[in-house]
Parts: sequence; structure tokens; C-alpha cells
Amino acid sequence: MDKHSQNRPDRKRRIIIGISGATGIIYGIRLLQVLKEIAIETHLVITKPGEMTRSFETEISSEALKNLADFSYNVQDIGAAISSGSFKTMGMIVAPCSVRTLSEIATGATGNLLTRAADVVLKERRKLVLLVRETPLHAGHLKSMLAVTENGGIIAPPVPAFYNKPGSVNDIVDYTVGRTLDLFDLEVPGMFRWKEKTE
Repeated sequence: MDKHSQNRPDRKRRIIIGISGATGIIYGIRLLQVLKEIAIETHLVITKPGEMTRSFETEISSEALKNLADFSYNVQDIGAAISSGSFKTMGMIVAPCSVRTLSEIATGATGNLLTRAADVVLKERRKLVLLVRETPLHAGHLKSMLAVTENGGIIAPPVPAFYNKPGSVNDIVDYTVGRTLDLFDLEVPGMFRWKEKTE
């Protein structure tokens, strides 16, 4: 058993991070940073629109972003490890998740490695969490969300909380990152919780 599998002997402590072209790439970046801090192996795949968003919304280079992950893959490499169900993971987070990516995952008509990996996570009954970034929503968007949910995925729009009195955008992002990792039973140090007493 490797050092990262002590608490989950049935499954490697690996998470796939997908970054698509919606606004909010900071969520994917922070997830990679936090997962590194808590020693979870990360496997990253970024769509071409995701790369465009990176250049619009951040100062981080493509290489620097990929270096945040333990492994990164070309979005067209449908033969990559994460495209196979025999490659064990805790699941996958798509952050941010565009409507196009949501729609591909909802229908199973996967056109790239990101959506293929998400489909594999669903078929293997692992955890798939989509941080869908779109508003307002029409019926087609909602139907796609329902389809993903019926297939076992979790739709988790990055909705900010204010009971923790955020003082910055980073506080808002970190709260969502913490709540997202809660879904994998991963504890983020310093996470503020409603009415939870701290030592």
C-alpha cells in the first residue's frame, strides 16, 4: 500500500481535475493548489477554451498551470490513463464546467479526453462533481443537469456563502473549494463551517 492510500485501501488517493472554457478558472487552480497541500495525487486535463480563459483571467502560464498537477494530459489524447475505468481514482471535478462540457457529459457523446474521463467516472460509479458556471439557465441547461444527476453526478455551482463574512474574492473561492472537497470527504484546513465550534 502506498503512503497516499492508508485511509482508502480500496481506491488510490487520486482526483482528476478538468478545466473547461467557462469563466472561473481560479476554481480549478485553487483545487490543484489545495489538493497538493493535502497530498492528493492530481490528474489534469484542460480544454482549448479552458486555455483561452486562463490567458484572459490569470497571469499564470499554461506550463505553470500544468505544473500544479502531478500529471497532465492533452485534451485530444483519448488513450490517456484517465480514459480507462481500470485506472482507479476517487473521482473527478470539473472546475469550471462550461455548458458545452455539461451537455457532452449529460448525453455521453464525449468529444475529448475531459468528457471521456467524466463519462468513465460515471460508469465506474465514482464521484463526479461539476462546478457549472452559467446564469441564467434555460430548460435545456436544466435538463442536462438533471441527466447528469440521474447518472450519478453532482451539480455544484460555485455559489458563494456570506455567513463566513468573506473579505476577498480569494475567501469566496476557497469556501467553494472546501465545500467541493467535502464531497470527497477531504478536509481542508481552516474551512469555516456554519455554527461549528473550533478549538
